[in-house]
Amino acid sequence: MLTATNIHKSFDENHILKGVDISITPGSITCVIGPSGTGKTTLLRALALLDHSDQGQVEIDGASYNFPLADKSLLGTPWPDMTVVFQSLFLWPHLTLRENILLPARNRWDDVEAMNAELEDLVSSFEMEHFIDQYPNQASLGQRQRIAIARAIMVKPKYILMDEITSSLDIEQVYKILTRLEALKERNIGIFLITHQIGFAKRAADYVVFMDDGTIAESGEASILSAPKTKRLQNFLSMIEMAS
Repeated sequence: MLTATNIHKSFDENHILKGVDISITPGSITCVIGPSGTGKTTLLRALALLDHSDQGQVEIDGASYNFPLADKSLLGTPWPDMTVVFQSLFLWPHLTLRENILLPARNRWDDVEAMNAELEDLVSSFEMEHFIDQYPNQASLGQRQRIAIARAIMVKPKYILMDEITSSLDIEQVYKILTRLEALKERNIGIFLITHQIGFAKRAADYVVFMDDGTIAESGEASILSAPKTKRLQNFLSMIEMAS
């Protein structure tokens, strides 16, 4: 279980996260939605221990990290049991897309044949055959997004944190990503996914978290996206519908 309790985070005078509690269960997908600037990505970075919280606790499968840290040198890294797919993707420009996927994966696979078979399955599933051996600057944003997702899957994590992974994908590719996420659930991987695509959240999520102004304003099963209980979520969904 990946949990965060009473997480606070400020940057200078801006109090971004204001006592957030959240749990990511293995074998489930938690979708986080909300207006821009409400702390979604900041929460992701706090969960991944990339940014230290000002206050609160993060627990990863029984290992507890209490903030503020008395000694920052004692903070270990949860990688690769936890891995992140960022909006910026962070692909190595001097490596081919195939090499981008395989470089971190090699440390996680003892069986090279099994590793290559897993990669070929991903290449087929995400329809990457025609660009897998190109370089990042030769690929479209949507193609690079698929590579970044495949790279995360290949390190065999227990938890994957994803920030707007479908923002540049067409409907067909979004469906393929959804199918792959459902397969990851079957492997008992816990998935934290930030998205602005409400339809995707309705289809993908086991649990939905609506963030507003640095807090969790409403949360529950995906049904809250069809029958929100709070006025704030009702208004947010109405604006999304009007803009679509």
